[in-house]
Amino acid sequence: MIKDFLVPFLTIGIAELGDKTQLAIFCLASNTRKYFQLLSGVLLAFCIADGMAIIFGNFLLRLVPIDYIKIISGAVFILFGILTLAGRKEEESECRLKNPFLSGFGIVLLSEMGDKTQIASGLFATKFNPFMVFLGVITALAVLSLMAIYLGKYLLSKLDKRIISTAAGVLFILIGVYCFF
Repeated sequence: MIKDFLVPFLTIGIAELGDKTQLAIFCLASNTRKYFQLLSGVLLAFCIADGMAIIFGNFLLRLVPIDYIKIISGAVFILFGILTLAGRKEEESECRLKNPFLSGFGIVLLSEMGDKTQIASGLFATKFNPFMVFLGVITALAVLSLMAIYLGKYLLSKLDKRIISTAAGVLFILIGVYCFF
């Protein structure tokens, strides 16, 4: 049961660190002092986007044999790993913030739809307990969002996003290979 929480928590946490969504949260946090409103909007968007993916992933298990799901999810994780490694470049964004809740909600919801971590969340739900996957994913995203909000400007100037992206890409490939066994 702890594995059902820990694997999504660690994987999504590492993969999302330095992602475009986190960079957007950094940017938003640098333009407001209403951090709780921003965090509330961000977390609601994550709950909706990743919650939908997890529900769909659990539903998929009832329709498709597990062997096919393992092969497909392994291939998807490997593909995400390759895409993450291929797309390692600094992303910069500008933002103007009027309403922290709505800005955080809208930007995160849009940037998470179809994102690799959202799809990975759904894939985890085919292998692990969906409720624990949801808790692991949302906990990881909440921790990262808090880091982005409260340490945004400082961390952004100190971290090398290419190293973080490389670690995330390698982790996705390793998980993809693991899915085949």
